[in-house]
Amino acid sequence: MGKLIYGSPGQEIEFDDRLLAHLKIAITTKLRRDEKFLLSWPHGVEEGGGRSSLWIHPAIPLRFTFNGGKAPKLNRAWVEELLLSASTTGGMQIGPEPKAPAD
Repeated sequence: MGKLIYGSPGQEIEFDDRLLAHLKIAITTKLRRDEKFLLSWPHGVEEGGGRSSLWIHPAIPLRFTFNGGKAPKLNRAWVEELLLSASTTGGMQIGPEPKAPAD
């Protein structure tokens, strides 16, 4: 499990390393464009269900830490899905990884 560390002092939010790698690309793409957006994700059953959201803003400190040493191969469709959802009123929604198109 990796961590998205947001704000000062940093709030640590754990995500699977594979998901976090895709979030890193999508979030940094939006921030490079100086775009602000809402990031939302569901809680697992082990956490009692529910959802959380963060307002992502370029002026707020952000760090990604990964547990594994090797970067995963990225699924472009997942990154694009995250970016498209970030541009909606509901914000960037974390959902299951879509099937990658055959190369």
